[in-house]
Amino acid sequence: MEIPKIPDGEYRFADLVWENEPINSTALIKTAQERLGWKKATSYTVLRKLCEKGILKNENATVTAIVKKDEVCRQESKQLIHRSFGNSLPAFVAAFLRDKKLTRQEAEELKRLIDAASMSDGRNDS
Repeated sequence: MEIPKIPDGEYRFADLVWENEPINSTALIKTAQERLGWKKATSYTVLRKLCEKGILKNENATVTAIVKKDEVCRQESKQLIHRSFGNSLPAFVAAFLRDKKLTRQEAEELKRLIDAASMSDGRNDS
């Protein structure tokens, strides 16, 4: 399923749902007012848009996510790597690491993830 692009403001609102679901729509609007500084009308407009896009569902005044946060993050990451790095994951990682020093723990975690991905895609020659 192709996940529609979610602008930053809509993403921040959806994040409130992901953190608190299921959440009563009145409580969600109040949370958006407190955490995002949004007016009631703005929150209801964004909620409606996210429901129309199939990201959220508002049923019987209870809001839940149809699309999970990790699905959105995964798609946005793929789009960024495709658009900005010619679909090259190594180019993305190199750009990310250019200005960042990894802790030993972070480096070990990345190695573990790479090893797991290498073995799971059928390209492991051993």
